[in-house]
Order: sequence, then structure tokens, then C-alpha cells
Amino acid sequence: RNFVGSFGFDNDQSLNTIENFSGGEQARLALAMIAWQQPNLLILDEPTNHLDLEMRHALTVALQTYEGAVVVVSHDRHLLKNTVDQFIVVNHGKALDFNGSVEDYQSQLSTPADSDKPSSREKLDDKKNKRKQSAEQRKKLQPIRNEIRKLEKQMSSLEMTLADMEQQLADSELYNNENSDKLKKLLLTQAQQQKTMNGAEEQWLMLEEKLQAAEEESSD
Repeated sequence: RNFVGSFGFDNDQSLNTIENFSGGEQARLALAMIAWQQPNLLILDEPTNHLDLEMRHALTVALQTYEGAVVVVSHDRHLLKNTVDQFIVVNHGKALDFNGSVEDYQSQLSTPADSDKPSSREKLDDKKNKRKQSAEQRKKLQPIRNEIRKLEKQMSSLEMTLADMEQQLADSELYNNENSDKLKKLLLTQAQQQKTMNGAEEQWLMLEEKLQAAEEESSD
């Protein structure tokens, strides 16, 4: 229980069945099962796609202290920047070592060959166009960011509500016969709140993926 607790499954949740787990909770459970086996090699394909912010941070910290070998394919630049010490560029059917950071690779992609260097006027026009495109992109994505912040506030409030209910359910007097109606009402409310939380988490993950895909598309 201490082990699964480190993956966010606290108290009696460590004894629950997974049938009502959200996508994020199932991803956390899969990660916990892998970590429990202590493999010498981890192969991770977009491991942060269905994780919330807290679990993304937990995964990053776990990989930083992991003593085995890790092969990771990811568009999550924060994860790559904080966990990877060797980059391999796959291009035109070849896999080559890249001696540098994520920022170095981005810089290399955006640097033209000497013979193709633009003029000062072209550089100025290009900067103006990029600023305009960035402003348009920010405006386009703002509704998604607003909805994400709204969901995060809702989930934070729901977490507090559910934690309070867990504390109430821990009271042994609640299970006396005279409190049966109160217990039923509390369990029903808890189930409703958990369903709302699961829905909010799923929507948050969908919007996060949509936002990340749009940002990556605009940076390419």
C-alpha cells in the first residue's frame, strides 16, 4: 500500500477495483506495475500522453532516479529535457547520434545553409510574419487554455470535496444502524462527485493533447 500510495492511490483507493478508474488513473496503475517489476530496460512510447500534470512530474522524477536503461520516444520537450542524456535523430531511414540538447536540435533545424542565408530585409519580414503568426496562434488557442484552466479549478475543488468525504467515511460511527441513511446519502454523493471528476479529467486530457498537438504543429 505504501508503494501504490507513491503513485497517488491513497488510503482505501489502493484496494479498489479498476473498473471505475479514469484514463489517467489506469495509466498511473500501469506505470506502478512496471516499476514494481524493476526491469533493467524501459521502452516508453509517448508516456505522458494520458497523464495529468502531477503524474507527468512524478514520471520525470522517477526516470531521473531510475538506474536501468531507458529508451523514450516523446514529443514532450519538458520530459526529454529533464530525463534524456543521449539523443538519436531518425531521418531518411538512418538513426544517428545527436551531440547536443533539444534546443540545439531546434536551432539546427531553423538555421539555413550558408548559401541559402536570407538577406537582412528577408530576415526582418520573416520576424514580422513569425510574430504575426504567433499572435494569431495564441489568440486561436486561448479558448482551449481558458477551458483547461476552468477544468483545473473544477478538479481542484472536486479533490477537496472528495477528500472531505473520505474523511467522513473514515468515521466508524457512520456505520452504526442509526446512521444508515446518512451513510447511503454520503456514498451516493461521493459516487456522483467521482463521476464528475472522472469526466473532468478525461476532458482535461483531451484538451491538453489538442493544445500540445496545435503548439507542435505551429512550431514545425
